[in-house]
Amino acid sequence: MSNTTINRRDFLCQTTGALGLCTLAGATTARANPSAKPNILFIFADDQTFDSIAALGCDEAHTPNLDRLVRRGVSFDNCYNQGGWHGAICVASRTMLLTGRFLWNAKAIDPRVPEECAAGRLWPQYLERAGYRTYMSGKWHVNCNADEAFQTTRNIRGGMPPDVPEQYDRPKEGVPDPFDPTNPELGGFWTGGAHWSEALGDDGVEFLRDATEHDVPFFMYLAFNAPHDPRQAPREYLDKHPLDGVGLPDNFLPEYPDKDAIGCSPALRDERLAPFPRTEHAVRTQRREYYAIISHTDTQIGRILDALEATGRADNTWIFFSADHGLAVGKHGFMGKQNMYEHSMKAPLIVVGPDAPANQRVQAPVYLQDIMPTTIELAGADVPDHVQYRSLMPLITRESTVGYDAIYGAYMDKQRMIRVDNYKLIHYPTINQYRLFDLGPDPDEKHNLADKKTHTPTLRKMKNQLQELRREMGDA
Repeated sequence: MSNTTINRRDFLCQTTGALGLCTLAGATTARANPSAKPNILFIFADDQTFDSIAALGCDEAHTPNLDRLVRRGVSFDNCYNQGGWHGAICVASRTMLLTGRFLWNAKAIDPRVPEECAAGRLWPQYLERAGYRTYMSGKWHVNCNADEAFQTTRNIRGGMPPDVPEQYDRPKEGVPDPFDPTNPELGGFWTGGAHWSEALGDDGVEFLRDATEHDVPFFMYLAFNAPHDPRQAPREYLDKHPLDGVGLPDNFLPEYPDKDAIGCSPALRDERLAPFPRTEHAVRTQRREYYAIISHTDTQIGRILDALEATGRADNTWIFFSADHGLAVGKHGFMGKQNMYEHSMKAPLIVVGPDAPANQRVQAPVYLQDIMPTTIELAGADVPDHVQYRSLMPLITRESTVGYDAIYGAYMDKQRMIRVDNYKLIHYPTINQYRLFDLGPDPDEKHNLADKKTHTPTLRKMKNQLQELRREMGDA
């Protein structure tokens, strides 16, 4: 497969919105519908929790372009990642996505992903064989070379931008904050010149121009490193989120009581971002920066959506937006995603397409990796037998309202979870502790019912269901 360098020409003269896109639109009118097969545009964020989009109820977010996707398509309110086998949850999430395998099967095959790629058994390769031209830019973090899995690649990034020492253990009361999220001189997302999110926006726009030169459908995998830390964005985005407008989460805790036993001690990199114990000021500051980088990412997504519209192919394109997992950012005393609470296990999932109803919400529980077989089905190809995830199409077209019977989650050997209907059980095997929540009246998971006698039958039932699900998942 080849790496293609795309001619930028006059195309990057655009600024925002549809400005400057008329040249592209005029050049591609004759090729607006090159194939009966739909195009597929996958936009992937990193560390973006499910409740971080304004149109889905987050009053503190400024996300006009994600809001426009929400209005145009179907949003899944209970979209989960299954967890991870080490602290970099994104590696497990992306390996599951690219191979179609559940967590522990993905872990087992992770060392052999280069062989899977050589055999043409990764997601983009199935679409290539179905007649698609494939593109990738941004965060990869999978155990093979992206340019061997995709035909066209640009700016392949690692798991996170170069570390910024000033971002850790801050801010502290009465001490000057060493971290300025708007300062390009600190490096991080500005390493190499342009902010990495803006570079990905450029690549998406260029890829769309290149796609108009080919009479085949396209598959684009555009993976932002944002809003992963260091949470850096230009000043205008920080100013959209003044500190006094950012509230404290309802489930804020200064310190999670079992943090050390479950693998979330101060030794875990993600948890070192804020001081222990957590303070209201530190959490509000970090959440402000989180919303700012999400807003900055949203602007780049808007550029990509405008460029898609200008190609004339938008009406025959399925758009999927999701993230590899969620993030705590101060909830339950955590900063990272290495826990089994909803804020860290759930990611946003929005689907827009020719057959998708507008402005719909789906409550059925799904996994974000269900995107993989959904796109293979849309491409008119057979979903490989080893793929364990399910197509979302019955839920999108409202042929069904039923998702998975139970949702599974795990982190190393230290945490397990199961969700069945509105009940959620978390187990910490190394200390044999349980947390039981009824997510209907308690969506923020503040009230542990595991020690309530009235819930003893529910606890017993869910323990048995978790054990059975672990066996099904190959979780020894």
